[in-house]
Amino acid sequence: MALVTKAIKGTKDVLPKDAHKNQYIEATCFDIAERFGYKEIRTPVFEHTELFQRGVGDTTDVVQKEMYTFDDKGGRSITLRPEGTAGAVRSYLENGLCNEALPQKVCYHTSCYRYEKPQAGRLREFHQFGIECFGTASPLADAEIIAVAKSIFDTLEIKDLSLEINSIGCPTCRAEYHKALKEYFESKKDDLCDTCKDRLDRNPMRILDCKSPVCSAIAEGAPVVIDYLCDECREHFDMVQKYLKAQSIDFTINPKIVRGLDYYTKTVFEFVSNSIGAQGTVCGGGRYDGLVEELGGQRTASLGFGMGLERLMLLMEAQNAPFPEPNVADLFIVALGEKATLKAVEIAKDMRAEGFGCLLDLNQRSVRAQMKYADKLGAKFNVVIGDNEVDTGIAKLKNMSTGEETEIALETFVNGFYNISLSEQLADLEINGEEFDFSSLFSVGGEK
Repeated sequence: MALVTKAIKGTKDVLPKDAHKNQYIEATCFDIAERFGYKEIRTPVFEHTELFQRGVGDTTDVVQKEMYTFDDKGGRSITLRPEGTAGAVRSYLENGLCNEALPQKVCYHTSCYRYEKPQAGRLREFHQFGIECFGTASPLADAEIIAVAKSIFDTLEIKDLSLEINSIGCPTCRAEYHKALKEYFESKKDDLCDTCKDRLDRNPMRILDCKSPVCSAIAEGAPVVIDYLCDECREHFDMVQKYLKAQSIDFTINPKIVRGLDYYTKTVFEFVSNSIGAQGTVCGGGRYDGLVEELGGQRTASLGFGMGLERLMLLMEAQNAPFPEPNVADLFIVALGEKATLKAVEIAKDMRAEGFGCLLDLNQRSVRAQMKYADKLGAKFNVVIGDNEVDTGIAKLKNMSTGEETEIALETFVNGFYNISLSEQLADLEINGEEFDFSSLFSVGGEK
């Protein structure tokens, strides 16, 4: 029988066997961000198209070529979010976070949508972890968001990442840079792609980010923005570098980094790997001091980053970075007959209420089939309950890793299970081949 349809090109299913890896990465990102004071924010998957046209920039590839935009039934132009920052800024303004104590620090895990050519590490539906910090112009904040990203990578044990930083200045010094760029590219206008010819008058910096091999080759000889920084921007960039060095964060200055979105100002950065081919940028971000004002608020110095989780997963797998083992059920109950099944359901309810994972065979197959099924699921303990066990009130609990069996009373099953499983864990707990000193689990005064 043929499938009615398949997954849309550029999308990917996450299967149960891999879900724990995604959960581990996401939990690590949120945990690290919270240590720096970032709290979760959740925004809608779609917004009014104008938000991204004004926020991301109508000269970017994202807006010009990649957005999923449609008219809803009310005739409004709607776009699936292509990135997380614009929606976070809109929420910051609309919900009055701008009136709270500043800086406001938020983080998110979100799905994003861009119509790009699918390849390894680049999907049309992809996921980002991001942080945004609203209301600080200090270079200390620039260094902090970079430190957040590095802490995530270090915790995930990702190796061989290089941090590249640049400053693209403020509107004042960038105006001079634009003049220099325009003069340079004007002499090579005939060789530029049609999109970059249009960018030449509107935003020549976007030509530096063009994916066309011809435009990229021309851009290699273009002036670099760092040579045009005003005194204030140069001082800011110098302080960012000092704060990074104070945290022992290695970096290189790459004057070619401009990032792909129009809202960036001053500091921009990327974490780059050589382990996953062409899609080597796993995190990018920087400062966007004019974006809040562009979207209707007061001028608010702000900054943030986005981290592609699919690329992060690809990188971890390429480097054989460690993932925790997936969780398995504590107990599988093999039940034989109606009376035993009723008792099994009762025990399972009590086990789950106390926080244990407990499974039953919903197909109520034979003992052999249930045992085979339980073995595939990998439960830590099994117990077989039939009419005899119900009548006597006693069953045998089997440790599936050691094969050891222990009698257990059905009426006090949860307590008995807890004591048996705990005693077996303690019996196996050794450090460097010596018995563990359990007194180390307690602090002075006897408290845990």
